[in-house]
Amino acid sequence: MYLSTINIRMSCKLSKKFIDITQRFTRFFHNVSPKRRVVCSGIGIVSPLGCGSQLAWQKLIGGSIGVKLNKKPGFEGIPSQVAAFVPTGISHGSFNIPDFIKKGDTKYLSQSMIYALVAAEEAIEDSGWRPTDAKCKQRTGVAVGSGMVDMETIAETSLTLKERGYKRVSPYFVPKILVNMSSGHISIRYGFQGPNLSVSTACTTGCHAIGDSMRLIRNSDADVMICGGTEAAIIPVAVAGFSRARALSHLFSQNPESSSRPFDMDRDGFVIGEGAAILVLEEYDHALKRNAKIYGEVLGYGMSGDAYHMTAAHEDGTGAYLSMNAALQDAIISPSDVQYVNAHATSTPIGDAVENVAIKRCFGEHAYNLKISSCKGAIGHLLGAAGAVESAFTLLALHDKIIPPTMNLFKQDKKAGFDLDYVANEAKDYTSSGKRRIALKNSFGFGGTNATLCFGELQ
Repeated sequence: MYLSTINIRMSCKLSKKFIDITQRFTRFFHNVSPKRRVVCSGIGIVSPLGCGSQLAWQKLIGGSIGVKLNKKPGFEGIPSQVAAFVPTGISHGSFNIPDFIKKGDTKYLSQSMIYALVAAEEAIEDSGWRPTDAKCKQRTGVAVGSGMVDMETIAETSLTLKERGYKRVSPYFVPKILVNMSSGHISIRYGFQGPNLSVSTACTTGCHAIGDSMRLIRNSDADVMICGGTEAAIIPVAVAGFSRARALSHLFSQNPESSSRPFDMDRDGFVIGEGAAILVLEEYDHALKRNAKIYGEVLGYGMSGDAYHMTAAHEDGTGAYLSMNAALQDAIISPSDVQYVNAHATSTPIGDAVENVAIKRCFGEHAYNLKISSCKGAIGHLLGAAGAVESAFTLLALHDKIIPPTMNLFKQDKKAGFDLDYVANEAKDYTSSGKRRIALKNSFGFGGTNATLCFGELQ
């Protein structure tokens, strides 16, 4: 009996050792196995420069600005009197709800959901991905987020309940304010049954949604992901809140188009904007088999937390640095491989300076070889949609070999450390000295949440 017990114990030890060795080999081969490549095969944009990715892109590189004086009622008395609205009307590139949404659907769709649906339709049409068989639909997921809930609907419904009673509250109220419903409605409309999720990480939302989608494809949870960000928060209560936090620009109402001025010496805050961008991300071989158009490849994804303050990053830029460095490591490239950084740069005094410090820390002397620009001079800050719209523009920059400008950069303060190339006011050719074109896209949000995406031209 004693010997039997010893034999059993020895057998168990050997079994555990064998399992441990097997697990180590499994982890080793998993880590060295080639990653599934992820590419972008479709882009849809709703922006202050207009609806349609090519229209918005051509206006961006042509120097157009979508920031206007905010003349809508309800904003009187708020210091910030400028905003970047999606243009409405029946002209080319304008947003006309009847063109996109059936009559009556607005009772359960918020404005941000409508923007997401319109951008998704363009992206899916652009990609040509409309699967009909069950397996393909099950391998197609959706990840679209917003930085803010529909506060206007909440405020109106609260007032309705107080003044008119329970029976006057819409049964669609809750679905209309849920952040994940943009993803839900896209999934329902097209029958996509793969991963269905929504991230809400303030102004980092769009980049997180794209990065998370890339990893879902890379890890074989999906073959195609419809992903991005959407936002429609230009309402009095939101603008009042941001103004009270001293985050918004208020000095240039006499010349509203010059209000958003990333990296400029006279920047005084961001300009609130709205819109959406949706990307179709796809596994590389999957895209090749169907001869899809490819804008570029998602090479890497990095994240970090500032762990410092609710609304401000630490002046040493550690959070932004960690995010960029993580993206480079995930992409398995060195800083010298990058030629362009599409900056988060919102036109705030602290934020732009911190990102500038972080870029120098991440790239060292190579920072002086970089082209750096912020799209927010042209479109304002689209909050949860910003990272998605600017990722779309970054992919178009790689595809068309043009770097978009930082508009309204009139006075570059070199004494304060702004001595890099910020592509002031005019687009530049995207040269690469024969190397593969590679770009980073930064997004940072309240709460210290950071994300960086690394994109590369197709090779």
